[in-house]
Amino acid sequence: MTEALASEEMSSDEAAAAASSCGRDFRANPYPVYATLRATAPVCPLSPPHGVETYLITRYDDARAALADPRLSKDMYGAIDAYQRIFGDSSIALDDNMLFSDPPKHTRLRRIVGSTFTPKRVESLRPRVREITEELLDRCSASGPVDLLPEFCFPLPLVVICELLGVPENERKQAHAWSSTVARTGFGPEARKALEVAEGNLRDYLVDLIARKRQEPDGGLLSALVTAQDQDGALTDHELVSTAWVLLFAGHKSTAYQIGNAVHHLLAQPEQKRLALQGPAAMASAIEEIFRFETSVENSTFRYAKEDLVIRDTLIPKGTLVQISIAAANRDPEAFPHPDRMDVKRPNVQAEHLTFGVGPHYCIGAPLARLEMQIALTTLFERYPDMALAEAPEDARWLTVPFPAFRGLAELPVILDPS
Repeated sequence: MTEALASEEMSSDEAAAAASSCGRDFRANPYPVYATLRATAPVCPLSPPHGVETYLITRYDDARAALADPRLSKDMYGAIDAYQRIFGDSSIALDDNMLFSDPPKHTRLRRIVGSTFTPKRVESLRPRVREITEELLDRCSASGPVDLLPEFCFPLPLVVICELLGVPENERKQAHAWSSTVARTGFGPEARKALEVAEGNLRDYLVDLIARKRQEPDGGLLSALVTAQDQDGALTDHELVSTAWVLLFAGHKSTAYQIGNAVHHLLAQPEQKRLALQGPAAMASAIEEIFRFETSVENSTFRYAKEDLVIRDTLIPKGTLVQISIAAANRDPEAFPHPDRMDVKRPNVQAEHLTFGVGPHYCIGAPLARLEMQIALTTLFERYPDMALAEAPEDARWLTVPFPAFRGLAELPVILDPS
């Protein structure tokens, strides 16, 4: 849908209402709404289900600037009333990390984590990631339909991040279940209670796991974080727990959904799949285009305005929460010609898409996500070159939980070997 067509078919008020309500139709396909908002209300006040007014930024240039704007704070303690109204008290103990902080605290936390979560450590995982990929595919039925999400897309990054952190194998299933509750929980009393229970269990588990790493260090990342420090000292106990949480949660959920999105779109567009499989460089380029075209991180985490600021002639009052739509920005025709078409040969897309953010909060896990994506997709399609979707592409079921953390499929039924 073009920007002009979107604005003709839907008014800005209708688009704002759709984005605010987070209804099933919007969750299943938000892009027409985003196109209308980009064209008619690029900085749009919303009233989402959590009841806290936010401003949504949808244009690429505005989003890129906002992601690095120091006037938009990531420290949610500065907007604690709004934060608690949305997430309750249970999330606070898990959000004392670099994702939810500003300099100088953010600088210190990122420096400590970066000293342990190094590109060299990530690259050393390549043989093991390939081995895990093969093991998971060995377990999948090749003859009948299989849902790749629980059988492949989720276990791969989960096993990788758990092995990287040093989470014992017999404890991973429960950690994954708690994380899934957090990722899929919407709003309302029952949902809030489920969120509080899952986050409380995760917090208690990580406290215990860190205590065990202190007693019996191993070669994992969590042990390294326990002992890591810089000139300002080591991570506090709260920071350790919260950092372990964000690495575990963000380290597998976003990649799992992104692998699923990639498989779905490549199978739905055979010519694009053929071009992507022409070699490692072609696959690397295709992955960057998929990050742009169907990112699993639909919106940035919350920021709030530290002062009154004006974007696109719209006043965002001091203290107001702001969200940046990564998915909308990545489909902006001002930045990407024909943005609603997946083009795995699109030039310069890695340097331009916003899936991993920009500026100080650029995703520290980007190298790991790229490595896992490349190995997963290359191995999967080499092993099953004739793999096909078990249902028509237009029948795909996307996550429809109100205000979810991720953009991804609810299931991905495929036939690995149609012969």
